[in-house]
Amino acid sequence: MEESGLPAAVIVTTVFEHEAAVQRAALGMDGLRPVVVMHPLSTLTAEQLDARAREAAPQVLAVWRGDPLRS
Repeated sequence: MEESGLPAAVIVTTVFEHEAAVQRAALGMDGLRPVVVMHPLSTLTAEQLDARAREAAPQVLAVWRGDPLRS
């Protein structure tokens, strides 16, 4: 999507931040900034997943708008 001009919000958990950076570099997409959420996700309840999504939503919107992400 990024290559076609559409902003993409790639979401990774904290455990996979390094791997995301390696893949971005390998693909020549250093400008692609991931949205990072706390790990794990697979063991969360629906309510906990909803909370994580609410936490990530401002970061996702910032990526879509082209705003800088907060560190």
